[in-house]
Amino acid sequence: MKAFDKVIGYDDIKAELILFADVIKHTEKYLKLGAAVPSGLLLYGEPGLGKTLMANCFIAEAGCKAFTLRKEKPNREFINQIKETFEKAKKEAPSIVFLDDMDKFANEDDDHPNAEEYVTVQACIDKCKGHGVFVLATVNDWHCLPNSLLRAGRFDKVIEIGAPSGKDVERIIAYFLSQKQIIGNIDTEELARLMDGRSCAELETVINEAGIYAGFADKEKIDQEDIVKANLRMMFDAPECMNPVNNVDTKNAALHEAGHAVVAEVLNPGSVTLMSVCRRVDSTEGFTKFCRPEGYPSSKELQEHAIISSLGGKAAIEVVYGTADMGCNSDMHEIFDKVAVFVDDNCTLGFETFERCVSSEYLLERKDRLIASEVARYYQIAKRILIENRAFLDAVTEALIDHKTITFREMQTIRERYADKKAQCT
Repeated sequence: MKAFDKVIGYDDIKAELILFADVIKHTEKYLKLGAAVPSGLLLYGEPGLGKTLMANCFIAEAGCKAFTLRKEKPNREFINQIKETFEKAKKEAPSIVFLDDMDKFANEDDDHPNAEEYVTVQACIDKCKGHGVFVLATVNDWHCLPNSLLRAGRFDKVIEIGAPSGKDVERIIAYFLSQKQIIGNIDTEELARLMDGRSCAELETVINEAGIYAGFADKEKIDQEDIVKANLRMMFDAPECMNPVNNVDTKNAALHEAGHAVVAEVLNPGSVTLMSVCRRVDSTEGFTKFCRPEGYPSSKELQEHAIISSLGGKAAIEVVYGTADMGCNSDMHEIFDKVAVFVDDNCTLGFETFERCVSSEYLLERKDRLIASEVARYYQIAKRILIENRAFLDAVTEALIDHKTITFREMQTIRERYADKKAQCT
């Protein structure tokens, strides 16, 4: 088994790390080519993404002695430990100094990155240069580090570790499920859509939480429903079993979310991943999770579709009840912000309102009018879609009231049934 077989997904990053590990392992062949051996490698990204696991795999792949540094001592003792560790690594070269969670070495903010700990690391790297000491570091937030420490010659390669997506998520979920007692009909593709963009640690936590749900229900194996419930609780703060029931609130929330979903499905079929009227804590609203299609947000058309879908909730209340939606405040703030980007940043509606250096009351008023006009235009499109697809809207609303939560597969079943009926009518 190769070292990086422990890391699921991240194929591009693993290939790059294996290349750097080979440089350390077979330095001579690179020196013969006149290639300088790099001094250091930095892995950065949010917590729970497997940076430390990748670093340990890198060390195993490189096959030389490693010295690990973590902040576990008071400041003065730790500074001495840094110096001693680099001295040991220098004596036992070729070697690796692994600085795990380097951004935790000092309690400094973005405005004061030149803490003594970082200055010491920087000096030690320079002192060991050319002596066979490679420096490997992981950080959650590289902004608090001094720019001088991050420059080439100290850390020659900086690699971002992002949250897994697409097929990688599916593979990671399958791995965690393989360690549990599960029913064979688990739809990992649907779960991957639902948990796309979440950290590896979050994925593991959700699967474990599903086991707790199954055990509490006296089940012998975990099923799809348990995992969806765990997602609602862990990812959306919406514990289904703790929901207070209010029929009026549930119907309004179901219609609002159905409006979002129907508009999105008409514009971009297959974009709805999850809908629920299970309440978030201290909320009377539901929520809809979308899977953004390829090309978003670079495509103006797809951004417009997102805006129109966001207006679908307000439009649904007006189309069905003929009244104003009093629960769309957060939607409207988000929508106006997105349209403002069209007007301000990208000048997609002309150049008359672009703020180059100075602003004026006239310019701001003109800009606000233009934004409001565009939002009104998009709102009419959303209403027209819902009116033309009223049967679809009613079907989704009823399903959401009955089941409280609708997953991707269930949404596609409703959409296909609706599409068949619409085809028969035409």
